[in-house]
Amino acid sequence: MDISEKRLTRIKLFKEYLKFSAAHFTLFSATERERIHGHNFAVQVELELGVGEEGISTSYRYFKDTTRELCESLDEYVLLPKLSPHLQISINTKHYVVTFNNEVLYFPITDTKLLPIRNTTVEEFSYYLLEKLISEIEPDHFDITYIEVTVSSGAGQSGSTTWTKE
Repeated sequence: MDISEKRLTRIKLFKEYLKFSAAHFTLFSATERERIHGHNFAVQVELELGVGEEGISTSYRYFKDTTRELCESLDEYVLLPKLSPHLQISINTKHYVVTFNNEVLYFPITDTKLLPIRNTTVEEFSYYLLEKLISEIEPDHFDITYIEVTVSSGAGQSGSTTWTKE
């Protein structure tokens, strides 16, 4: 192996603190939804980037800290999908007023986050976190060629979204 060639490595970050607890409900159709409930969501980030001459890609601290901050921004909220075609969301003085299939739900604004996603699923959470992570870490700065964000709502159940540099 010629060590003068550029090498790539995959770094996986899945620390205990990369998590958020949140309430949500999944929408299955225009007429069917889950009851409001909560999960302890775990987040894993995988990065592919170059290995430098010193045999290290970069300090992982920045990626861990950035991911932790993103998780903390979702922690202990009711999460609502702002882009759902099945919800009508308005605001009164202190609440989001959510209409679904002629049912009206009220959520305190201070306890709720509207996210630019279509549904509150692990698939959409992984997409949302990936988009936020990309905007925060600037992949070109670190010569990142691949990012995968996985969100798990429990053992054996997760969704992932990937980004690959073109």
